[in-house]
Amino acid sequence: MSVSVGEKAPDFTMPTDGNGSVTLYFYPKDDTSGCTAEACGFRDNFPDYGKTGATVIGVSRDSVASHDKFKKKHALPFILASDQDGKVTEKYGVWVEKSMYGRKYMGIDRSTFLIDKEGVVRNVWHKVKVPGHVAEVLKAAKAL
Repeated sequence: MSVSVGEKAPDFTMPTDGNGSVTLYFYPKDDTSGCTAEACGFRDNFPDYGKTGATVIGVSRDSVASHDKFKKKHALPFILASDQDGKVTEKYGVWVEKSMYGRKYMGIDRSTFLIDKEGVVRNVWHKVKVPGHVAEVLKAAKAL
């Protein structure tokens, strides 16, 4: 089950790295090449996201300690939330079967959800390719 545009966004409560409209992006793993590139893209455009009033939250199943290390290493100014029990990734439909080199396994589908101030999902991106993605999400956030 996946969350669609126009639906009320599922509620979530997750521990964060201590920082206490939302751009909620799901990524597979802290400090891997694609996830680092995506996080640094959000970091580099963070002031522009702030101008739209959007809150950026990165979500993975990594621990809070892993998020703290990742955040410090790359000077990430936004919230990283830990979904270790997988409840939020499942609510958003991003915990999916993946395949690499013929091996099937469960993992996070790199996805982004733009949620307005009323809690309604306004845009969804699944199977995100990192190049150009942050700019595309920012353009959609500006249009709200």
